[in-house]
Amino acid sequence: MATNLNIETVTDIVISAIGQHGEITDRQRELMTALVRHLHDFCRETKLQHDEFLYTCEFLARTGQMCSEKRQEFILLGDILGVEILVDMLSNPTEEGGSDSCILGPFYRENPPVLPKGASTVQMAFEGQETVYFEGHVLDADGKPLEGVLLDVWEDAPNGLYENHDSNQPEYNLRGRFITDEKGHFAFRALRPVPYPIPNDESAGELIRAMGHHPFRPGHIHFMIAKEGYRPFISQVFDSSSDYLEEDSVFAVKQSLIADFKPAPEGIDQDLYVNFDFVLTRAAKETALAAE
Repeated sequence: MATNLNIETVTDIVISAIGQHGEITDRQRELMTALVRHLHDFCRETKLQHDEFLYTCEFLARTGQMCSEKRQEFILLGDILGVEILVDMLSNPTEEGGSDSCILGPFYRENPPVLPKGASTVQMAFEGQETVYFEGHVLDADGKPLEGVLLDVWEDAPNGLYENHDSNQPEYNLRGRFITDEKGHFAFRALRPVPYPIPNDESAGELIRAMGHHPFRPGHIHFMIAKEGYRPFISQVFDSSSDYLEEDSVFAVKQSLIADFKPAPEGIDQDLYVNFDFVLTRAAKETALAAE
């Protein structure tokens, strides 16, 4: 009852209201109960003051105002706090010898061009650029090559900007989709990715500064890999010689995802060469049936 409302009882009073006047699922009840309990515990532990509460509301309002098709500020906040990488590991546990996944990040664009094997994603030149020939195989957990796998690839330019954040770059620059052949083989030409700061001019930057952290990410290339009957797979491949591998601003570097960008051997018309394989695992039966 409201007459019993105090610092110790308010949490249970709120939780008791969940589902009282509307039908909710068991999962909704679990999520809402945990949210209320942990949020209230945070307030009690920190003795949160009303001016701090109002500041937080205003901060979240500004975060929402920054969101657009080109910038998802809430994802940036989740990245900075290590939430997205944690959720990714909870959602995509490595199993059956599959490759490690990684976060999607806020810079993905749908429907980049589908390119032939070995084609280049580069549409313009940059001063100081290093070209890369990147190849590998997509295999199943038994080591069998997978034909017809779609690899969606994207990366930043040598100026540290993704195409959708740089008006000087052509549409879909350094982005492309590639399909594995009968040997599970894929290949493309790109540029060496460079470290860059995640957007830190608005609320994301405010949060970074409040943490006393830095905004930089190590050089990496993004991959989204899909084949019917297999678990959708999102990952990143990091340059082993890049700065910030040990202190990624979004905490996403995994040892298994670090690759050597070596000088290209004779016969490859690029500056650097990378060979990196991916292993896909079978989708759960219910997921596979839903896709059919």
